[in-house]
Amino acid sequence: MKRVLITVLFVFQGFWILAQDQIAENVFLITLDGLRWQELFGGADSVIINDSRYVRDIEGTKEKYYLSTGSERRQALMPWFWTALAKNGLLLGNRWAGNLVNVTNKEWFSYPGYNEILTGEVDPNINSNDKIANPNVTVLELINRQAGFEQKVAAFGSWDVFPYIINVERSNIYVNAGFEPANHGALTDREIFLNELQEATPSPWSSVRLDVFTHYFAKAYIEQYLPRVVYIAYGETDDFAHDGAYDHYLDAANRTDHFIKDLWDFCQAHPKYQNKTAFIITTDHGRGDLKKEEWTSHGSSVEGADAIWVAAIGPGVASLGELKSEGQWYQNQIAATLLELLEIDSKILGSKVGRTINLLNPKE
Repeated sequence: MKRVLITVLFVFQGFWILAQDQIAENVFLITLDGLRWQELFGGADSVIINDSRYVRDIEGTKEKYYLSTGSERRQALMPWFWTALAKNGLLLGNRWAGNLVNVTNKEWFSYPGYNEILTGEVDPNINSNDKIANPNVTVLELINRQAGFEQKVAAFGSWDVFPYIINVERSNIYVNAGFEPANHGALTDREIFLNELQEATPSPWSSVRLDVFTHYFAKAYIEQYLPRVVYIAYGETDDFAHDGAYDHYLDAANRTDHFIKDLWDFCQAHPKYQNKTAFIITTDHGRGDLKKEEWTSHGSSVEGADAIWVAAIGPGVASLGELKSEGQWYQNQIAATLLELLEIDSKILGSKVGRTINLLNPKE
């Protein structure tokens, strides 16, 4: 009888652990601006990497990123994605396998894409990248209103339009973006140094800072305040692509992979986040590919720029890796999916948003 009781206890304990594994107490939403699905799933493009218009040191760049097979190339480009995430998480969007993820807005560029990610629906009036305060309430703002999440939501971005996309004046969310210094109050020594370093470091672009500052401002804030929901928007992949610098675009993707690994390793080592934190990772738009010179561009005139990808890892996410079966998902499903992971009713987003992606069984 005692042996049976012990067995039953172990069985129930196993179910309890499994149930706990399905609950995310925290979610990190991460975007890589304009990173093509072609590089994520196939690694460096054989045509572009051999074009001297886009790569200064072709042989050196190929030595780093152009290995024998597509699986080797993608792992060389984004090693954390194709080891940790592919083993323990989920990747959607390999169009070579008929696995499709698309935006639903008609613009196929950044502000409309980020609005769709963060609100779950399309606003046809958002049709530019202008610094206009978003009239739509984002999922971040809605979460910040929920009991237990007040002032536990924060956002960090390389692009200086994010304070408008998240509408900081209305949302009351801490947003550090563009060239803003850390200014949340009691700054750590690291943040004071980062403020000084950012001011002294030139950026290649007038409206986008280098991602290293976005990453370490975010990490310093996370370490100090332990927020439950964090949005981090890296930007270099898009801007180097617009510059036509494929070597820098690849390097930026590789660096961002290391940044995400750094965040994941931090979460897995911290009792507040360990086994309680899910990551959702995606992009705001795709880029051209049919005409190879259009890889630098996006927008509604560029065929294929509506094609994106979504990845996730952590509690509430099945360890299916790269999903190779045919299927269709959309950018407008991400906001509801984030809420589902936190066990917050997605009805707070309204009735017009995309349905939740079932991260435990995406085929449903």
